[in-house]
This record gives sequence, structure tokens and C-alpha cells, in this order.
Amino acid sequence: MLSPITLQPVARSECHSHANPDFAFDEFAENTPAEKYVVMNFLEGPRTVAKSTLQASNITRYQATKFYLEQIRNSGYWDQLKRIVEPSTQEFQSEGSLDTSGEGDNTVVPGLQHKYPQTGLLLTTDRCASYCRYCFRKRLVGEDSDEIAPDYARVAEYISRHPEMNNVLLSGGDPMVLSTEKLHRIMDHLLPIPHLTSIRFGSKTTAFAPKRLLDERLPDLFRRIIDAGKTPVIVAHFDHFGEISSVSEEAILKLRAIGVQFLNQSVLLAGVNDDADVLAETFARLHKLGVRPYYLFQGRPVKAASHFQVPLHRAIEIVRGINARLSGIQKTFKFIMSHYTGKIEILDLGEDQRVYMRYHQNKVADKIGRIFSRPYVEGACWLDELPANQVA
Repeated sequence: MLSPITLQPVARSECHSHANPDFAFDEFAENTPAEKYVVMNFLEGPRTVAKSTLQASNITRYQATKFYLEQIRNSGYWDQLKRIVEPSTQEFQSEGSLDTSGEGDNTVVPGLQHKYPQTGLLLTTDRCASYCRYCFRKRLVGEDSDEIAPDYARVAEYISRHPEMNNVLLSGGDPMVLSTEKLHRIMDHLLPIPHLTSIRFGSKTTAFAPKRLLDERLPDLFRRIIDAGKTPVIVAHFDHFGEISSVSEEAILKLRAIGVQFLNQSVLLAGVNDDADVLAETFARLHKLGVRPYYLFQGRPVKAASHFQVPLHRAIEIVRGINARLSGIQKTFKFIMSHYTGKIEILDLGEDQRVYMRYHQNKVADKIGRIFSRPYVEGACWLDELPANQVA
């Protein structure tokens, strides 16, 4: 049973501290020595909640850059985009897992995951510029997590012993909230490894804090990666064209000019971008900027975030609509379910009422590219909700 959430007559302007001019944080108050309470601005209105209730329900702390809030207010899509960063009381009722992709099982040394042979995923920080309400790493973002890599020498030693690994994705949290000097120190360990051919940075600072990418010291980091014979790639995260600011465009074009490649991943989010027109326009604008749409992710059944999931039937219809609106060279994305068993491309719902899929990535090479299907169940959003009458 959830602890009760009591209404608190607090004006919205009183709910944030503005000590940092770029970020807006929750304001905590201690009511008794035994219990702490937090005033949070939910979409449904300000509430006072016991801090222990927030922790038990895995409610991510609120944090959003002023830049992003101004951008989405002026975008014409505030009602949709505010859901990305503004908490909702729906989070208390959203059931799910805190590790939907088996990250714990695929951690080979602290901070480094090796789920697929060619790719290493490196957790560099548990901080982000803003915190997405649908984040699938709620278990660690905004926390002092022990999942973050403590020893990059040990990480490099593991990668050096695995020549099949040709790229590393720096993730977190968001690696771009780290200082450029810190990123250089991480590169000290990765760049000498000869079989690494690319270094990726997964970052939503492209939307949340794009001025970070205009740091005059950042080009030298990427030139250093290029000089080491490796390709620097920023995997941006735009979920809606309303997030693409003029500063985002300036930063992307400047970094592309020195040789940084850009991909984009989006998440299909109920009430935010579950519209073929919106996503087609998003992908078209990114294509024009030289940012290749890479993945459109099916929302994951994450605890405190599963209310963002779109049923598979409707999701497939949306993807059909996106493809009908884009030219051939703009259709570079795959509709992906990042499942415990691997990255599954969702292909179609057939006339036989079966969902057709194939593995885009899997630990077992023989499974990659193999098409399989499962009977569709109305309202299902995830593979585990479909009857497993066929081996997947």
C-alpha cells in the first residue's frame, strides 16, 4: 500500500530553488526528526510527499534546465513536452522493473557492460542535465550509484582482452555533464586500445543544455579521438522536434564540421510524441541537420514510468505512418524493443494477428536477423505480454 500523498497549498514558484541559474531543483523540508518531506510540483498539482515514499516508489528527483523549460514553453508543444521532465502522480501507480534490459547480468567489471560482442557500454556518471520521467535507469540517475565506473584502468584492461569489441558507448547518466577535462582522462584509457574504432557519447544535452556542446575546449577532445584513428559519435536524444533549438542546431553543425558524426534515438511516449506527423517531422528535421535517426524505442516497462508505454498495435500503426511520410533516404531508423534477450526490431502486426519481429542484436549470433512472431494480445506493450508459443 502506498503512503498517502497529501495536498500542500504551496504556490508553484515556491517549489524550486534557483541558486543555480541553469537548473531548477526540488525544495526539501524536514518536518520531524524521523521523517523528511518534499514539496513536488506534479502535473496534477503541488503535493507534499514523504521522502521515504518517493524512494520506495522509485520517483526520480525533479531537475530541469531553465534553457529546456524556456525552449519547450516557446515551442507550441508545452502540454506534450512538459511530460518529459515534470513529475506526475501516475508514477506511483506505474508498475515495472528497474532493470528491463538485464544490465546487471551483463556487467563485466564495475561500470562496464558487455552484452553484445562488438559493443561496450560504459556508465560514466549518475547525473544528467535534466531528468527524464521515463528514464529506464531510474535506479541510478540522480543517486550516488555504485554502478558508475570507479576505475577506468580496469575497464581498459578488460576491453584490451576482448578484440571483438570495436566500439564503446559512454553513457550514464549523461557523459556530457562531465567536464571536458574528465572526458579527456577517460580517453587516456580508451584511445590506446587499437581494436576500438569508434567512441560514442549518448547525450540529451543536445536538447537540455546544448551550450555545453559549444564549449571551446570540446573540439580538441573530438580531434584527439580522430587523431587516434577512431570515429567520435554523439548519439543525440530528441523525442520531438519542439526540443530542437537554434542553439542545438548551431552546436551540431559546428561539431559536424570537425568530423563528429551524429545519430539520434527517440522513445515512443504516450501523450508526448505518439503521433506519426510529429515523429516524421522530427526525423525529417534531424536528417536536414545531418543527424541520422537511429532508433525509435518502444517504451520500456520501467517502474514509475510504464504509463508512457504505447500498446504495440497502435505503436506499429504510428511507425507505418512515419514511414509513409518520409522519403527513402530519411527512413534510417529502426523501431526497437530493448529487451532482456536483446534488441528486437518490431516489424509488423500481420493479418493473422501475430506480431512479427527479428533480433537486431543478440548475444547469440545465429539469432540476429531471424524473424519470429507471437500472437498479439490487445493492449500488450512488451514481448513478455505476448504468449510464448514460439521460441524467441
